[in-house]
Amino acid sequence: MTIKHFSIEYDAINSENTFTHGDTINGRIILEASKETKIQSLIFLAQGRAEVRWDEHYDQNHYVYWSDEQYYDVKHHILREARRDGTEVIGKGRHAFPFSFKIPDRKIPSSFKSSIGKIVHKVKAELKQAMKITKTAKAHFTFVSKADMDIPGLLEPQYGCKDKSVRFFGSGTISMDVHTKRMGYKQGEALKVTAEISNHSTRSVKPKFILYEKRSFFAQGHRRVHTQKILKEKVEAVASSSKETVTRVIPIPRELPPSILNCSIIKLEYRLKIHLDIKCASDPEIKLPIVVLPAFEAPAMKQLPPSAAVVFEEFGNPSQTPWSTAPQQQAAHQSVDDPPPYAAFALYPSITDSKRTAL
Repeated sequence: MTIKHFSIEYDAINSENTFTHGDTINGRIILEASKETKIQSLIFLAQGRAEVRWDEHYDQNHYVYWSDEQYYDVKHHILREARRDGTEVIGKGRHAFPFSFKIPDRKIPSSFKSSIGKIVHKVKAELKQAMKITKTAKAHFTFVSKADMDIPGLLEPQYGCKDKSVRFFGSGTISMDVHTKRMGYKQGEALKVTAEISNHSTRSVKPKFILYEKRSFFAQGHRRVHTQKILKEKVEAVASSSKETVTRVIPIPRELPPSILNCSIIKLEYRLKIHLDIKCASDPEIKLPIVVLPAFEAPAMKQLPPSAAVVFEEFGNPSQTPWSTAPQQQAAHQSVDDPPPYAAFALYPSITDSKRTAL
């Protein structure tokens, strides 16, 4: 094999190794040749896309639902036909071809991964040689969308009420009024909820507070919904013929993925459910929407100027000589072909509820 090594790597710009709208990703394509080698083309690509797919079975029928959505797809030639025979020649040894790609500065959903759908952001390289299979190298990067403060009702108080009549094994009425300060909370922030419970019945009731996530996937006119409990709190029972105001402070887990509301085929939402546990009776409940926002935007580390790099805008052109055999720099992100761990964006593995609903 004349090509001994082929990979792509990028440099971190903050301690979290995340990127957001308008950030520039600097990196390099690494190619090592055992001898002088002819190359047809070396291509840089940057892609952001979402896709969903799931199977369903009804009797003897098997259905597959799928859909995808693209946010950007950048393609630029680093090397291509420069000689009459349609090839470019590179010498023996290790070569580094720098690139610099600017992520489009518009609303794009954050990285996400589950068994049914994913939102992937990656940089990729393709090496083409005559009469040989195209070589590819890729590196996924974690994209975190900036907090969208234009979501309707984000900073407004949330309120819900519920009344219930007790008829079996008791009598009377129970009412519950619940409110929170607002709908949007940052990762790690405290959510304060107050429930006013009037128990004019002969039964005692026990309030429960549950924070859960709701993942929705859409494809071909169908929807798949998964829910998962995140936090659950119980409080002392409210005795019969009494009234009580219950206040709880629920911390939003720092590692909880931010809400995804700007993707048409994948949605990640959160709900706060408050219900009253009444034995031998249906439990009245109230659900309030919660939007989880990114905790902060990590301060960027100083980026080295891509002196020999090609600056790639979404639809831009190379700004200077498209390749260089400059010595390889040490990358903050190791060269890999597989995605990095989704760390703060990995969802909980177990599913407590799963259903499909036709749109």
